Amino acid sequence: MNQQQHHKAKGFAAHESKQPLKPFEFTRRQVGPNDVLIDIKFCGICHSDIHMVRDEWSEGTFPMVPGHEIAGIVSKVGDKVTKFKPGNLVGVGCLVDSCRSCDACRKGLENYCAKMVGTYGSRFPDGSITYGGYSNVIVVDESYVLRLPSTLPLEEVAPLLCAGITTYSPLKHWNCGPGKSVAIIGLGGLGHVALKIAKAMGAHVSVISHSDKKREDAKRLGADDFFNTSDEGTFKKLEDRFDLILNTVSAEVDFQSFVNMLSIDGAYIAIGLPEKKEMTLRVGPLIWKRRTVAGSMIGGIQETQEMLDFCEQHSIGCDVEVISIDKVNEAYDRVVDGNVKFRFVIDMSTLPQAFPVSES
Repeated sequence: MNQQQHHKAKGFAAHESKQPLKPFEFTRRQVGPNDVLIDIKFCGICHSDIHMVRDEWSEGTFPMVPGHEIAGIVSKVGDKVTKFKPGNLVGVGCLVDSCRSCDACRKGLENYCAKMVGTYGSRFPDGSITYGGYSNVIVVDESYVLRLPSTLPLEEVAPLLCAGITTYSPLKHWNCGPGKSVAIIGLGGLGHVALKIAKAMGAHVSVISHSDKKREDAKRLGADDFFNTSDEGTFKKLEDRFDLILNTVSAEVDFQSFVNMLSIDGAYIAIGLPEKKEMTLRVGPLIWKRRTVAGSMIGGIQETQEMLDFCEQHSIGCDVEVISIDKVNEAYDRVVDGNVKFRFVIDMSTLPQAFPVSES
């Protein structure tokens, strides 16, 4: 493959674990017959980006260009592409390839494929590193590209490619809807989207937080109830109350007390992954109420498109703070401190000025 056929790209990368992100020039592969070349306009900052850059999950591949909440415009397509054409609004989420032949892939669950290729910090079958959306362009097989709503601001759509599908998939799978009592633990980047989607599905939705700081935001976004776990008696009061609890936080929580909030046949679903991944659970409370404890990870391509269509139908976008890319390291610290409402999104038009001026 001739180097001239590759696409020169610019982005921000962490060159080593726990190091700040800084300007990085690299190449994307040439546009193959089934590929789509996307000019990236916005990219959301996910807490997973921070975990990966700081190697808190011990899975990092460096240099790392993070970003899997990518929104942009098609600029070129391969000669066998049928789903997209130049000018289309498109997105790329958390995966850019999979084996396409395993049971998971055949069921449209590419996210659970053992050979799933992550949008960044992963490797293609040929061994090349995947680079994510903190960059100006990306080349992706059309099978892993999504159509984006044209009726919502592009910057509000970008985080749906991760936060949206991460919350939509378990809510749908565990039958969130009218007559169901649903609790959302945490009102951050994931939690605020989960609240909007669960309400649009018709459920009675409560937000559970460790303080009153986000009570007004929860009500503004449509929560039916808000509960503060630091208030004495909250856990006792909420025992046996919920059909579904969605834990969106990546911090460690009082796991057993939340499970005790489930009603008969209730399900506790973890979607936030703490640095310490092991938790202790007593089996008795599960048996006595036929409760379920489970986890969920993003969603397949077909379901992600379904989520985007659902959000367009119900006018659901993310609450975002748009930043220039030179503020990304500061934004990381603010995410860890919980100081954002509720998702940072990088404006990629700010990328050129972040690079040193050429001396030529």
